Amino acid sequence: EALFSLFTQVFGLSSVAQVVLGKGNSGQYLSINMAFGIGVTLGIYAAGGISGAHLNAAITVTQWVLGNLSWTQLAAYIIGQFLGSFMAAATVFALYYDAIHHYTKGNLTVSGPTATAMIFSTYPAPSVSLQGAFFTEFTATVMLILGILVIHDKKNNAALKGVQPLLSGMLVLGIGLGMGLNTGYAINPSRDLPPRIFTAMAGWGMDVFTADHSWWWVPVAAPILGCLTGVLIYKICIDFHNEPDHETENKKEEAGTETS
Repeated sequence: EALFSLFTQVFGLSSVAQVVLGKGNSGQYLSINMAFGIGVTLGIYAAGGISGAHLNAAITVTQWVLGNLSWTQLAAYIIGQFLGSFMAAATVFALYYDAIHHYTKGNLTVSGPTATAMIFSTYPAPSVSLQGAFFTEFTATVMLILGILVIHDKKNNAALKGVQPLLSGMLVLGIGLGMGLNTGYAINPSRDLPPRIFTAMAGWGMDVFTADHSWWWVPVAAPILGCLTGVLIYKICIDFHNEPDHETENKKEEAGTETS
């Protein structure tokens, strides 16, 4: 899980670094969205057969609440995700070390004209209230889990197994294209908190936790609540109306017998 989380996050974080440090000349907002989508797609392709490719602590916590994971599995997945994401931040920092110091003249800040902390973690737009930002992260994660459930639900109309990672990446791309303005769409505690811890250690200091009314907890709490709510919505609106697989198969067999 750690390796695959690193693999996934390097694509996304490096794309933000390229846009910020290149001052818009080496990429735009769309390229960030695409890079995160590509990273998620490749991460799921790589890890899907081994760990199930959670790659998102909010989804892992939700699976545990539903009784699909034990305490030990919960801890192992989240530790792996956090380690991988932390190492991804360190990798991108090393990759762009010279560019970061040239851009900032050695002054690593969270805000201001040469702010670079947003390369690694999300921060709300200046015009957005804390409540509005929380609702944005919550809603975006509801959309994320609903999309994932639609893609993977075998009792409904699941996508072919080999196409599921690609569609999951497109789902993340779509969320970024439509719901990224307010908060930068963290939608994943594993994507946001470990790089934030890295930046606190690497020279940005504790401002990364105190900035924007101590924003750091929102990309942790809102995605978890959004995931749980999304699962509830899916169960009420779709899952409870679907018949179990064996009942569906029995009806198909009965229909086949009648036809014969």
